[in-house]
Amino acid sequence: MTKKRKIGNIILFIVLCLGAAIILAPIAWMICTALKSAPEVAAYPPTLLPEKPLFENFAIAWSKAPFTRYTCNTLIIVFFTIVGGVFSNSFIAYGFAKIDFKGRDFLFNIVLATMMIPGFVTLVPTYVIFSKLHWVDTYLPLIVPSFFGNAFHIFMMRQFYRTIPNELSEAARVDGAGHFYIWGKLMMPLVKPVMATVALINFKGSWGDFQGPLLYLSDRTKYTLQLGLQVFKGQATTDWNYLMAVSFLSMIPILVLFFCFQNYFIEGMNVGGAVK
Repeated sequence: MTKKRKIGNIILFIVLCLGAAIILAPIAWMICTALKSAPEVAAYPPTLLPEKPLFENFAIAWSKAPFTRYTCNTLIIVFFTIVGGVFSNSFIAYGFAKIDFKGRDFLFNIVLATMMIPGFVTLVPTYVIFSKLHWVDTYLPLIVPSFFGNAFHIFMMRQFYRTIPNELSEAARVDGAGHFYIWGKLMMPLVKPVMATVALINFKGSWGDFQGPLLYLSDRTKYTLQLGLQVFKGQATTDWNYLMAVSFLSMIPILVLFFCFQNYFIEGMNVGGAVK
Protein backbone atom coordinates (compact mmCIF):
# COMPACT_ATOMS: atom_id res chain seq x y z
CA MET A 1 0.00 0.00 0.00
CA THR A 2 1.46 3.34 -1.05
CA LYS A 3 1.85 6.25 1.33
CA LYS A 4 -0.72 8.29 -0.59
CA ARG A 5 -3.28 5.50 -0.28
CA LYS A 6 -2.61 5.11 3.43
CA ILE A 7 -3.23 8.82 3.99
CA GLY A 8 -6.46 8.56 1.98
CA ASN A 9 -7.66 5.64 4.10
CA ILE A 10 -6.84 7.51 7.31
CA ILE A 11 -8.78 10.56 6.14
CA LEU A 12 -11.72 8.36 5.10
CA PHE A 13 -11.66 6.63 8.50
CA ILE A 14 -11.69 9.99 10.31
CA VAL A 15 -14.60 11.25 8.19
CA LEU A 16 -16.58 8.06 8.86
CA CYS A 17 -15.90 8.33 12.60
CA LEU A 18 -17.10 11.94 12.61
CA GLY A 19 -20.24 10.94 10.71
CA ALA A 20 -20.91 8.09 13.14
CA ALA A 21 -20.39 10.45 16.10
CA ILE A 22 -22.90 12.93 14.67
CA ILE A 23 -25.48 10.16 14.19
CA LEU A 24 -24.90 8.58 17.61
CA ALA A 25 -24.81 11.87 19.55
CA PRO A 26 -28.65 12.13 19.93
CA ILE A 27 -28.82 8.50 21.09
CA ALA A 28 -26.07 9.11 23.63
CA TRP A 29 -27.91 12.19 24.91
CA MET A 30 -31.13 10.17 25.16
CA ILE A 31 -29.46 7.44 27.23
CA CYS A 32 -27.74 9.94 29.53
CA THR A 33 -31.01 11.83 30.05
CA ALA A 34 -32.82 8.57 30.82
CA LEU A 35 -30.32 7.89 33.60
CA LYS A 36 -30.67 11.30 35.26
CA SER A 37 -32.90 12.44 38.08
CA ALA A 38 -35.54 15.13 37.50
CA PRO A 39 -33.42 17.95 39.05
CA GLU A 40 -30.46 17.00 36.84
CA VAL A 41 -32.64 17.10 33.73
CA ALA A 42 -33.85 20.60 34.63
CA ALA A 43 -30.40 21.87 35.63
CA TYR A 44 -28.88 24.81 33.76
CA PRO A 45 -26.39 24.71 32.23
CA PRO A 46 -27.17 21.13 31.24
CA THR A 47 -24.72 18.32 31.89
CA LEU A 48 -24.12 15.31 29.68
CA LEU A 49 -23.33 12.58 32.21
CA PRO A 50 -25.50 11.94 35.27
CA GLU A 51 -23.87 12.19 38.69
CA LYS A 52 -25.38 8.86 39.69
CA PRO A 53 -26.94 6.71 36.94
CA LEU A 54 -30.49 5.72 37.85
CA PHE A 55 -31.10 2.49 35.96
CA GLU A 56 -34.38 2.04 37.76
CA ASN A 57 -35.77 4.87 35.63
CA PHE A 58 -36.41 2.37 32.85
CA ALA A 59 -38.65 0.18 35.02
CA ILE A 60 -40.40 3.18 36.57
CA ALA A 61 -41.06 4.75 33.17
CA TRP A 62 -42.43 1.50 31.75
CA SER A 63 -44.87 1.20 34.64
CA LYS A 64 -46.21 4.75 34.33
CA ALA A 65 -48.40 3.81 31.36
CA PRO A 66 -49.67 0.54 29.83
CA PHE A 67 -46.65 0.25 27.55
CA THR A 68 -46.81 -3.55 27.60
CA ARG A 69 -50.27 -3.40 26.01
CA TYR A 70 -49.07 -0.77 23.55
CA THR A 71 -46.14 -2.99 22.61
CA CYS A 72 -48.39 -6.03 22.07
CA ASN A 73 -50.72 -3.95 19.89
CA THR A 74 -47.74 -2.77 17.85
CA LEU A 75 -46.40 -6.30 17.45
CA ILE A 76 -49.76 -7.49 16.08
CA ILE A 77 -49.68 -4.79 13.41
CA VAL A 78 -45.99 -5.38 12.68
CA PHE A 79 -46.43 -9.14 12.25
CA PHE A 80 -49.23 -8.92 9.69
CA THR A 81 -47.56 -6.00 7.93
CA ILE A 82 -44.37 -8.02 7.46
CA VAL A 83 -46.27 -11.08 6.26
CA GLY A 84 -48.35 -9.06 3.84
CA GLY A 85 -45.43 -6.99 2.61
CA VAL A 86 -43.08 -9.90 1.99
CA PHE A 87 -45.51 -12.20 0.20
CA SER A 88 -47.43 -9.60 -1.82
CA ASN A 89 -44.34 -7.76 -3.05
CA SER A 90 -42.57 -11.02 -3.81
CA PHE A 91 -45.48 -12.38 -5.82
CA ILE A 92 -46.09 -9.17 -7.76
CA ALA A 93 -42.38 -8.77 -8.48
CA TYR A 94 -42.22 -12.36 -9.74
CA GLY A 95 -45.00 -11.59 -12.21
CA PHE A 96 -43.22 -8.52 -13.55
CA ALA A 97 -39.85 -10.28 -13.76
CA LYS A 98 -40.62 -13.83 -14.92
CA ILE A 99 -44.02 -13.80 -16.64
CA ASP A 100 -44.11 -12.38 -20.16
CA PHE A 101 -47.54 -10.88 -20.81
CA LYS A 102 -48.87 -8.05 -22.95
CA GLY A 103 -48.54 -4.63 -21.35
CA ARG A 104 -46.15 -5.85 -18.64
CA ASP A 105 -43.68 -3.01 -18.98
CA PHE A 106 -46.46 -0.43 -19.21
CA LEU A 107 -48.06 -1.67 -16.00
CA PHE A 108 -44.69 -1.75 -14.28
CA ASN A 109 -44.07 1.86 -15.28
CA ILE A 110 -47.43 2.80 -13.78
CA VAL A 111 -46.43 1.08 -10.54
CA LEU A 112 -43.18 3.05 -10.48
CA ALA A 113 -45.06 6.27 -11.25
CA THR A 114 -47.05 5.88 -8.03
CA MET A 115 -43.81 6.54 -6.16
CA MET A 116 -44.03 10.14 -7.40
CA ILE A 117 -47.37 10.74 -5.67
CA PRO A 118 -46.91 12.37 -2.24
CA GLY A 119 -48.50 10.47 0.60
CA PHE A 120 -50.56 13.41 1.86
CA VAL A 121 -52.36 13.60 -1.54
CA THR A 122 -54.01 10.21 -0.96
CA LEU A 123 -54.46 10.71 2.78
CA VAL A 124 -58.03 12.03 2.71
CA PRO A 125 -59.38 9.69 -0.02
CA THR A 126 -57.87 6.71 1.77
CA TYR A 127 -59.42 7.74 5.06
CA VAL A 128 -62.82 8.16 3.36
CA ILE A 129 -62.58 4.66 1.87
CA PHE A 130 -61.72 3.06 5.19
CA SER A 131 -64.45 5.07 6.88
CA LYS A 132 -67.04 3.79 4.38
CA LEU A 133 -65.82 0.26 5.09
CA HIS A 134 -66.25 0.90 8.85
CA TRP A 135 -62.59 0.08 9.44
CA VAL A 136 -61.82 3.19 11.47
CA ASP A 137 -60.71 2.41 15.03
CA THR A 138 -59.51 -1.02 13.94
CA TYR A 139 -56.11 -2.30 12.88
CA LEU A 140 -57.30 -3.12 9.34
CA PRO A 141 -56.30 0.25 7.77
CA LEU A 142 -52.80 -0.28 9.16
CA ILE A 143 -52.50 -3.90 7.98
CA VAL A 144 -54.52 -4.44 4.79
CA PRO A 145 -52.57 -1.99 2.52
CA SER A 146 -49.41 -4.06 3.02
CA PHE A 147 -51.10 -6.97 1.21
CA PHE A 148 -51.38 -4.91 -1.99
CA GLY A 149 -47.70 -4.23 -2.55
CA ASN A 150 -45.33 -1.29 -2.33
CA ALA A 151 -43.86 0.26 -5.47
CA PHE A 152 -40.29 0.52 -4.18
CA HIS A 153 -40.28 -2.99 -2.75
CA ILE A 154 -41.74 -4.39 -5.97
CA PHE A 155 -39.03 -2.64 -7.95
CA MET A 156 -36.27 -3.89 -5.66
CA MET A 157 -37.51 -7.50 -5.70
CA ARG A 158 -38.10 -7.44 -9.45
CA GLN A 159 -34.50 -6.40 -10.04
CA PHE A 160 -33.37 -9.24 -7.79
CA TYR A 161 -35.59 -11.75 -9.62
CA ARG A 162 -34.14 -10.68 -12.96
CA THR A 163 -30.67 -11.77 -11.88
CA ILE A 164 -31.92 -15.37 -11.56
CA PRO A 165 -31.39 -17.29 -14.83
CA ASN A 166 -34.63 -17.96 -16.70
CA GLU A 167 -33.41 -21.49 -17.39
CA LEU A 168 -34.40 -22.47 -13.84
CA SER A 169 -38.05 -21.53 -14.26
CA GLU A 170 -38.15 -22.89 -17.82
CA ALA A 171 -36.86 -26.26 -16.62
CA ALA A 172 -39.55 -26.30 -13.93
CA ARG A 173 -42.25 -25.51 -16.49
CA VAL A 174 -41.02 -28.36 -18.70
CA ASP A 175 -41.56 -30.66 -15.70
CA GLY A 176 -45.14 -29.40 -15.45
CA ALA A 177 -44.77 -26.86 -12.65
CA GLY A 178 -47.09 -23.85 -12.59
CA HIS A 179 -46.25 -20.28 -11.67
CA PHE A 180 -47.42 -20.67 -8.07
CA TYR A 181 -45.16 -23.68 -7.60
CA ILE A 182 -42.20 -21.98 -9.28
CA TRP A 183 -42.66 -18.86 -7.17
CA GLY A 184 -43.16 -20.67 -3.88
CA LYS A 185 -40.75 -23.59 -4.18
CA LEU A 186 -38.08 -22.38 -6.58
CA MET A 187 -37.85 -18.60 -6.46
CA MET A 188 -38.63 -17.82 -2.82
CA PRO A 189 -35.59 -19.68 -1.43
CA LEU A 190 -33.34 -17.84 -3.89
CA VAL A 191 -34.52 -14.37 -2.89
CA LYS A 192 -34.18 -14.72 0.87
CA PRO A 193 -31.76 -11.76 1.19
CA VAL A 194 -34.11 -9.29 -0.51
CA MET A 195 -37.07 -10.75 1.39
CA ALA A 196 -35.21 -10.11 4.65
CA THR A 197 -34.52 -6.56 3.47
CA VAL A 198 -38.20 -5.96 2.73
CA ALA A 199 -39.16 -7.48 6.08
CA LEU A 200 -36.74 -5.19 7.94
CA ILE A 201 -38.00 -2.11 6.10
CA ASN A 202 -41.60 -3.09 6.82
CA PHE A 203 -40.77 -3.70 10.48
CA LYS A 204 -39.11 -0.33 10.85
CA GLY A 205 -41.92 1.50 9.08
CA SER A 206 -44.71 -0.23 10.98
CA TRP A 207 -42.95 -0.13 14.37
CA GLY A 208 -42.25 3.60 14.11
CA ASP A 209 -45.49 4.59 12.40
CA PHE A 210 -47.20 7.48 14.17
CA GLN A 211 -49.43 9.05 11.54
CA GLY A 212 -51.43 5.93 10.70
CA PRO A 213 -52.41 4.98 14.25
CA LEU A 214 -53.10 8.65 15.03
CA LEU A 215 -55.60 8.84 12.17
CA TYR A 216 -57.38 5.53 12.57
CA LEU A 217 -57.23 4.63 16.28
CA SER A 218 -59.26 6.40 18.93
CA ASP A 219 -59.67 3.65 21.54
CA ARG A 220 -56.74 3.96 23.95
CA THR A 221 -56.67 0.23 24.55
CA LYS A 222 -55.72 -0.18 20.88
CA TYR A 223 -52.94 2.42 20.89
CA THR A 224 -49.55 1.51 19.48
CA LEU A 225 -46.25 2.22 21.20
CA GLN A 226 -45.66 5.46 19.30
CA LEU A 227 -49.08 6.81 20.25
CA GLY A 228 -48.44 5.75 23.83
CA LEU A 229 -45.22 7.78 23.86
CA GLN A 230 -47.08 10.83 22.61
CA VAL A 231 -49.76 10.44 25.28
CA PHE A 232 -47.03 10.05 27.89
CA LYS A 233 -45.48 13.27 26.65
CA GLY A 234 -48.77 15.10 26.43
CA GLN A 235 -49.62 14.90 30.13
CA ALA A 236 -49.67 18.02 32.29
CA THR A 237 -45.99 17.71 33.13
CA THR A 238 -43.46 15.75 31.15
CA ASP A 239 -40.86 13.68 32.98
CA TRP A 240 -38.18 13.88 30.34
CA ASN A 241 -35.95 11.30 31.96
CA TYR A 242 -38.78 8.74 31.93
CA LEU A 243 -39.79 9.71 28.39
CA MET A 244 -36.24 9.22 27.17
CA ALA A 245 -36.07 5.88 28.97
CA VAL A 246 -39.18 4.54 27.23
CA SER A 247 -38.07 6.02 23.90
CA PHE A 248 -34.76 4.19 24.14
CA LEU A 249 -36.50 0.94 25.04
CA SER A 250 -38.71 1.33 21.96
CA MET A 251 -35.57 1.59 19.79
CA ILE A 252 -34.01 -1.64 21.02
CA PRO A 253 -35.98 -4.07 18.76
CA ILE A 254 -34.99 -2.16 15.62
CA LEU A 255 -31.33 -2.03 16.64
CA VAL A 256 -31.25 -5.72 17.55
CA LEU A 257 -32.90 -6.82 14.30
CA PHE A 258 -30.62 -4.68 12.18
CA PHE A 259 -27.44 -5.96 13.81
CA CYS A 260 -28.66 -9.56 13.59
CA PHE A 261 -29.71 -9.36 9.94
CA GLN A 262 -27.42 -6.67 8.55
CA ASN A 263 -25.68 -9.19 6.28
CA TYR A 264 -29.01 -10.09 4.69
CA PHE A 265 -29.89 -6.41 4.43
CA ILE A 266 -26.66 -5.52 2.64
CA GLU A 267 -26.91 -8.53 0.33
CA GLY A 268 -30.56 -7.77 -0.39
CA MET A 269 -29.74 -4.24 -1.49
CA ASN A 270 -27.25 -5.74 -3.97
CA VAL A 271 -29.47 -6.66 -6.89
CA GLY A 272 -26.73 -8.84 -8.34
CA GLY A 273 -26.56 -11.03 -5.28
CA ALA A 274 -28.86 -13.75 -6.60
CA VAL A 275 -26.59 -14.73 -9.49
CA LYS A 276 -24.35 -16.87 -7.31
